[in-house]
Amino acid sequence: MQISNAVVFITGANRGLGLAFARAALAAGAAKVYAAARDPASITLPGVVPVALDVTDPAHIAAAVAQCADVTLLINNAGISLPGTTQAPDAVAAARRSFDTNFFGLWSLTQAFAPVLQANGGGAVLNVLSALSWVTLPGLAGYSASKAAAWALSNGLRAELRSQGTQVTSLHVGYMDTDMTRGLDAPKSSPDAVARQALAELEAGAFEVLADDVSRQIKASLSSATPAYAG
Repeated sequence: MQISNAVVFITGANRGLGLAFARAALAAGAAKVYAAARDPASITLPGVVPVALDVTDPAHIAAAVAQCADVTLLINNAGISLPGTTQAPDAVAAARRSFDTNFFGLWSLTQAFAPVLQANGGGAVLNVLSALSWVTLPGLAGYSASKAAAWALSNGLRAELRSQGTQVTSLHVGYMDTDMTRGLDAPKSSPDAVARQALAELEAGAFEVLADDVSRQIKASLSSATPAYAG
């Protein structure tokens, strides 16, 4: 699909990669950009339409779909990371919170907007995943598990939504210069560069975007004798 004249709906659009996606969509000529966040007052980018949305709240999702019936591109960007070891007393509860946003939120939004996309010609879904879909770092098992599940879900959605003409693309990236990685001493990608690359590859029909060397190296290792997830 083409971003020019598209109607784009972005979750978690008030900061980080979501905000970068909003800027990139406007720059690419999108006809309208819905910028969704729990607090719509936190959306300050000129030219977008703020939308109140908690991706874990069915009532919020239903209201967003009713308000935004012209959407042709859904970008599932909202996500949370709750660091903690697998043996921490609150580990399972924290993992459930991660899954509610990173997995079930993505699923619920896509399920709700799929009929809208179909009615508007098919369109596309772009799911923001992670290089940690394929490898788990100490203290991030819950986050990685939720992203691995979202990867599997994205592959299922791609197969099922193809018949209605909806493209499903997954974005994998390592560290980005966002609030989530603040204080981390490691090379980080620019969210604006990642957003531009993802939209360009989506326009080219890619089913998967590997946005940096980290994601490319980890993906390439999966079929090797020493896959990255083996530690």
